[in-house]
Amino acid sequence: MPDQSNQAVPSVSSGPSGPEIPGNATAPEGISRRRMLGTAGATGLVLGVAGAAAGYAAAPSSAAAPLTSLGSERAMFHGKHQPGITTPMQARGHLVAFDLAAGAGRKEAAALLRRWSETARRLMAGEPAGTRDTDVARDAGPASLTVTFGFGHSFFGRTGLDEQRPAALDPLPDFSSDHLDKSRSNGDLWVQIGADDALVAFHALRAIQQDAGTAARIRWQMNGFNRSPGATAHPMTARNLMGQVDGTRNPKPAEADFDKRIFVPEAPGSGKAGPAWMANGSYAVVRRIRMLLDDWEKLSLKAQEDVIGRRKSDGAPLSGGSDATETTEMDLEKTDASGKLVVPINAHARITRPDQNGGAAMVRRPFSYHDGFDADGVPDAGLLFICWQADPLRGFVPVQRKLDRGDALSQFIRHEASGLFAVPGGASEGEYVGQRLLEG
Repeated sequence: MPDQSNQAVPSVSSGPSGPEIPGNATAPEGISRRRMLGTAGATGLVLGVAGAAAGYAAAPSSAAAPLTSLGSERAMFHGKHQPGITTPMQARGHLVAFDLAAGAGRKEAAALLRRWSETARRLMAGEPAGTRDTDVARDAGPASLTVTFGFGHSFFGRTGLDEQRPAALDPLPDFSSDHLDKSRSNGDLWVQIGADDALVAFHALRAIQQDAGTAARIRWQMNGFNRSPGATAHPMTARNLMGQVDGTRNPKPAEADFDKRIFVPEAPGSGKAGPAWMANGSYAVVRRIRMLLDDWEKLSLKAQEDVIGRRKSDGAPLSGGSDATETTEMDLEKTDASGKLVVPINAHARITRPDQNGGAAMVRRPFSYHDGFDADGVPDAGLLFICWQADPLRGFVPVQRKLDRGDALSQFIRHEASGLFAVPGGASEGEYVGQRLLEG
């Protein structure tokens, strides 16, 4: 898990002239069908006084109240890039991969992407999915919902588009830390769903599954979560299930080279990241990384901090001193009184730095997961790792290779599933995602 992970980055929607950073837009009046019946404080009151029946909620007001800020946040479906890449981290996430059904080809795939795109557009605007809407999210707003679509390596052979398969989509190399379950890896099609409301996220997942119809079947599906917006006193970098501040060095859209690192250029030429239909797209590496929490939690605080190279309390580098903050630059050469490196040579934060990997960088936008316990009570929990880059051979692969050779964190994690997907650029008004590939 490179030290660039899930810091919430500013939302970016894009028009013809390039990225735009919107403010906190509120949902339009047209989504009244999904308006909340009140704010979190107005819909109900949990009784806590002596003698009261704790747990009962007051009846909601009969008059519709405005959506809370949590429900009214809306991401745009149409744009230069697909949503869900630079959108701020959401509280709930679903990852799902599909395989095309036997006999389904390019024509069926195009019809499916057309259906999926229209459903995503409607749901992200806070509208019903269509005539078959299940009403699961009837009372909610958009809740920052995003739906993102990608193509796996096998998709191109299934649709007769082998010549359009990007070289950057070649299978990832084997890593020594891999313990991969093939049934939960790869897939013809990949969908990422994120939202700040659990029902809104599930509603989108169910709608996408229904839209698949007979054209595609689910290969695997995973559920994740993050801290809810507003859960902390002020915005901060998220923590993972190991308790570590995780995401300090994530690239940010404001950085001059952000687009070059994360998105395929509009004129990709003959480079590995091409071809032309991938312009303004990105590549997603998806890994299910199990955290061996029982082993991790046996370590002392100092030992945990040495593994990561940062203080657990605030994410500051171990080399920074008592007044250091999370953003203090790490001094890789600093030694203690005995001459030992303050940031150990195998510390995770040292190994994953771009300046230690030929400039390799990626936007990491993961979700935590917890899928219960095994027969011995060991938690099946960890990270649904998702990282975005213009070329995985220059982003994820060199960093993971270096981690494979000597990362102190590797003995406390296990990579259990993997996928690599080409995520085309955003759809313009009147287009569906992938149209330039499927109809080009």
